[in-house]
Amino acid sequence: MNEKIAPIPPSTTTTSVLRQPPKPLISVYIMTFNEADKIADAIKSVSWADEVVVVDSFSEDDTADIAANLGARIENVPFKTFGQIRNAAIATCRHPWVFSLDADERCTRKAQDEILATVQNSQADAYFVPRKNWFLGRWVMHSGWYPDYRQPQLFRQGCMQFNEQDEVHESYTISGTTAYLTQDIIQIPFKDIEQMLHKMQRYSTLGAKKITRQGQTGGFWKGLLHGVWGFFRLYILKRGFLDGAAGFVIAIGNFEGTFYRYAKCAAYKKQSMPPSD
Repeated sequence: MNEKIAPIPPSTTTTSVLRQPPKPLISVYIMTFNEADKIADAIKSVSWADEVVVVDSFSEDDTADIAANLGARIENVPFKTFGQIRNAAIATCRHPWVFSLDADERCTRKAQDEILATVQNSQADAYFVPRKNWFLGRWVMHSGWYPDYRQPQLFRQGCMQFNEQDEVHESYTISGTTAYLTQDIIQIPFKDIEQMLHKMQRYSTLGAKKITRQGQTGGFWKGLLHGVWGFFRLYILKRGFLDGAAGFVIAIGNFEGTFYRYAKCAAYKKQSMPPSD
């Protein structure tokens, strides 16, 4: 006679399953004004993000339409200063982590992987990101342009605040700790020399307003001396001569931008003075 074997009852104990914590969500913001020739590549390079916000200052070209067609959310913000518009851009971001990308920058696959790994196991609140610049057909590895860290580009929402008075080269404060990433993003700052000159004119005007507001004195001789020093610093001390023609153009551009910043500051004051009788 076959003996029946009683079925084994299911275990009443539960095994704990180790679960990975949910991936922190990341917002990317891109500030634009008439960037129709650059915005598509910038957005495509951060398609991995949980949202991409294009903060546009009412572009007169197809920037907003191109961005919207690629799935970005468009927020129109009037431009007053770079400090002001960066704070406004951060405020539009909905997620706990924010990554700032300029329209002339491209996030590489290696940088993407490092960013995603960093926010998953973050040891700091804000991170500087190295940039590698392509100009006049070559990578610029000197001239003060590499690794070209600027303000932190990856940070927790709420920990970074820009000075809204700063017209350009905006200062900032960070509530927390900072660290440095190692994987480069790419910047293509100028399509050609004409675009470089256009940007130099705009930035020298904003820079002149900034030093005027800060109570500094302008002057043509002062601009010349500062410009010569800037050329020497980039071309000789920062070894821009090793970057060939690109290094020379960068140093000359820095000379011009510096000179015109102080010259425009002096001109503002002369224009504000009433003519003598």
